[in-house]
Formats: sequence, C-alpha cells, structure tokens
Amino acid sequence: MYDSTLPIAVIGAGPVGLAAAAHLLATGQEPVVFEAGDGPGSAIAEWGHVRLFSPWAFNVDEAAAELLAATGWHHPVPDRYPTGRELIDRYLAPLAAVDELAQRIHYRHRVVSVTRAGRDKLKSPGRGDAPFQIRVEGPDGEADVLARAVIDASGTWGHPSPAGAAGVPALGETGVADRVAYRIPDVLGADRARYAGRRVLVLGSGHSAFNALGDLTTLADQEPGTEVVWAVRRPDLASVFGGGENDALAERGRLGARVRAMVESGGVEAVLGVRVEALERSSSGGVVVVSDGEKVAEVDEVVVVTGFRPDLGVLGELRLDMDPALEAPSRLAPLIDPNVHSCGSVPPHGADELAHPDEPGLYVVGMKAYGRAPTALMLTGYEQVRSVVAALAGDWDAARDVHLELPETGVCSLDAAPSPSAESSGGCGAPDGAPHVEASPSGVSAGGGCGGR
Repeated sequence: MYDSTLPIAVIGAGPVGLAAAAHLLATGQEPVVFEAGDGPGSAIAEWGHVRLFSPWAFNVDEAAAELLAATGWHHPVPDRYPTGRELIDRYLAPLAAVDELAQRIHYRHRVVSVTRAGRDKLKSPGRGDAPFQIRVEGPDGEADVLARAVIDASGTWGHPSPAGAAGVPALGETGVADRVAYRIPDVLGADRARYAGRRVLVLGSGHSAFNALGDLTTLADQEPGTEVVWAVRRPDLASVFGGGENDALAERGRLGARVRAMVESGGVEAVLGVRVEALERSSSGGVVVVSDGEKVAEVDEVVVVTGFRPDLGVLGELRLDMDPALEAPSRLAPLIDPNVHSCGSVPPHGADELAHPDEPGLYVVGMKAYGRAPTALMLTGYEQVRSVVAALAGDWDAARDVHLELPETGVCSLDAAPSPSAESSGGCGAPDGAPHVEASPSGVSAGGGCGGR
C-alpha cells in the first residue's frame, strides 16, 4: 500500500482547481497544485474582457470564501456581474495568495502525464495500491511527483473544436488559420484593428457566439464598413435565443434577446443550415465558407465558437471509464448529454458519477469532466469538488449528499426537440422527479454556454 501521507495532486489553478485545494485544506488533506500558466486563472485571462452573465453570488466557492475571510477579504456585491479579469483580480488572485494555498501552488508547471508508479496501463496486479505518478515540466526541467489521488481540473480551454461540421478541421481550415479565431476576440479593445471595417463571420449558436456578435455589432456602430455574419447549423432560429424573460438569470436572458433584436433589425446577417466542409482562401485574401458543396459566405475574418474538447492524452496510461461520444465519465454522460438535456435539466452529481472504477483516487472535474457537453461551469465544478474531497476524506455520507440549486434557463434542450416523455415530465428529458437545475452559470463554457452550433 502506498504512503497515505502523500499529497493529493490538483491539476489547474482556475476557479475549480483552487476550490478543490481549499476543500482539501478544510478537511485536513494536503494538496499540491500544478498550474501551467504564470498565475491563477490563466485561461480566464484570455477572455478577461468578457462579462459573465452570472452574478458574483454564483462564482465564489464556499470553502474558498472561508479561507479568504480570514484575510479580511470582502465578498464582491452578490448581484453584480464580473468580467473575467475582475474574477481574477477580485477573487482568484487573492485566493491564490492566501498563505495556506500560496505555498502549495506551483506555477509554470505543466502536467504532461499521469500514470501509476511502476505500472503502465496493461499492469493489473496491485494497481490500486500504487500511488499516482505525475510527470511535470517546470522552469527547472522535468520531475515526477507521487500522489495518493489526482483531481484533474485542467479544463478544456486550450483545445477548441474546429469549424468543420464532421468534428475535424474543414478542408483548408489550417491553411487560412491567420484569418480564424477560436474564442471570443476582444474586438472593442486589443483586437479592434483586426476586425474594424471588416466583414466577420461568427460560427456557433451558444452564449460565446452571442457575446462575440454583441461586441461585433457595437464595433459596427463605431467603425463604418464593419459587417457581421452569423452562421449556424440549425435550419431556423426558433429555439436559439434562450428563455428571454423566463430566464432566472436576467443577464443571460437579455443576451439572447439582444441577439434576436440584432438579427431582426438587420444588424446581423444570419445564414442558416450551415455545415462547414471547407474554408478556402478568397482572391482578396479572406475566407470563403463552403457548406454542402455551395459557397455560403465570403468574409475577411472567421470567429469559431463551437465549443472545446478535453485533452485526455495526459491521462493516456490510466484506465479511464469514459463515454465514447461525450468523452465524459460514463456514469455522468447520460446526465449531461446535450441531445437530451439543456442547462436546466442536468441533475446534481458528485464523486460517484465522476469516479473511474479501475483507477480509485482519480477524478476529472469541472469543464473537463463534461467532455464535449456545453453545460458546466463554476458552480457545478464547486459542488463536484466538494463531493470528491469528502470522498477522499472517507466521508461518503457527505460525498453523496449532493446539492446543486441553480437558476432555470427558461428553455428546454437547445439542440434537439423535446421527446414526448420529456414533455410529459416537464424536464427536458429528465426522469420524473429529477431535480431541475442549470449547470452553466457563466457566459463562457465548453460549447459557448448553454447551447450548440
């Protein structure tokens, strides 16, 4: 049996990773946190200009808040809406600076592999008794660190989905990479010169697309010649705009309503039924978008916000129990399948659903746990790690006492029509009596929010 005093490795110092470390400290367990970036929330810094559509009340973990309170930190006004930059400056950076956490976080340390010490994936005898071996690359080179458990909160930000409808890059997509952005550009700030006066196509139909469209139309009002095109896979926009005034998060409802108004006024040109198969260089140096063999748009720039996907290569020598389609833990996948569930119908879940039976002590949490499903963010991740940490402490009663009360979206599934059973139960495909929750409390997610392409 491995040494029970070994630390628990946390991969990622974003909101969920830091929450995991805070919960570990609160339960008397020893975390060691590895973060590839230069500081906490390094991925969030890349969309720091984006304002979340959830207020501060939904973005602060309870165990983290307790650590911060001891330093004299004051919780931001609960009903105010932070930007990504404000989330770092007013919450994540102060949290990471708390003495108990600061000495346990290692920045510029990228985890390149996780395995069992002395055992590759093929070796079964004594597997569960072997500690995890984490290979990290840091400023001083490579090192192996042993841990009794691993909480992977590394997210999906660095692995955007391509424009191609088949799940792989469209023909020619890599050849026009200089004209394609795979996240919400800062068109009103650092990226203004790139997009001002240009014809820009946004591909995607989630809340990240809504944010990009909103910023681009504001830019168009300020910069003559700026044109905004919106391409979506769906044949109509009837269910795309969200719940409007029925959304319990008012800012999220207003975001969808604003995009609807943009389309209806002509400020945004919507192109429907687009399944991108090729991106070709135009004669002017821009991009021609081809769908079903037909040219559907010619633009100067393309913004692809069609979601992200997990990098499971780091865990390649472990025996993962993953759903082959969603790339999420097998027991979690049916609860989050976007073909059935919207943000408002994902039930609470915790350590049991996140476990990998052949690798006890391994948990993938937060965005990465959801794989390709676009419906999870901070508050969901906070409850996941609370449950996981309780399980690692041996408190299975607390681990299984999972609660997740989040605002309704005001819509059902955004990607597929409700089934008859869903209509009868009123739960967007959820079983009768299943908790009705919303698992995407923020404006940026794996799939651009609670939505799809």
